Amino acid sequence: LIGFHIQFYCNNFLETVDRFLECRIDWEHFSVERRGHLSFVRPLPISVSMDDFSGGVGQDSERERIFREFGLEPEYIGVGVDRIDYTKGVPEKFLSIGRFLEKYPDFLGKFVFFQFGAPSRTHIKQYRDVIRESEEIAQRINWRFGSKDYKPIVFLIGHHDHARIIPFYRCADFCMVTSLHDGMNLVAKEFVASREDCNGVLILSQFTGASRELKDAIIVNPYDTESMADALYLA
Repeated sequence: LIGFHIQFYCNNFLETVDRFLECRIDWEHFSVERRGHLSFVRPLPISVSMDDFSGGVGQDSERERIFREFGLEPEYIGVGVDRIDYTKGVPEKFLSIGRFLEKYPDFLGKFVFFQFGAPSRTHIKQYRDVIRESEEIAQRINWRFGSKDYKPIVFLIGHHDHARIIPFYRCADFCMVTSLHDGMNLVAKEFVASREDCNGVLILSQFTGASRELKDAIIVNPYDTESMADALYLA
């Protein structure tokens, strides 16, 4: 039995086998027979354990603790959690936040987006470039729309564990996942699993495997800054 995240990957695998190997493929049952051996191919999407995200000290107290830590008291909170590499769409996410504040200035001073970013493969120049580009865009947006006591993007670069991130999941009005390509993306599922109150909105890239399952999310094209800004407003 061979498992892939989504049906598209199963199709791609069987088409590749069909092209390069001498074998018999049963497309009705998604199986391959080769040299007397039978293999089945199935979509088996990975998920998260609900137990890891249950409990907590309470949303109100977590929200107050976050406000005290950062010296901010916004009406609306957004959160993003990504490994910083060129597939995750962090620069595109920040650009859409800038456009959102440009289009909907009533949210200035009322909205803060917390982005957790874990550095990845920093020995490779292209990865360092993505970190630098993301930082520069965030700084530019904060300079344009922020003030002495307010900045719309809080960019937290470093490796953060679940104990650090889950309170932000629970308090956020929305979570934003804008991957340019992603086999699944467990952040999307973590956000949903953490919301025992059944509140919060998930903004989810159409290029994630998770978008095939989490159909109640606001599905976006991360390359389309204008529609992403409108999705933020809707969320």
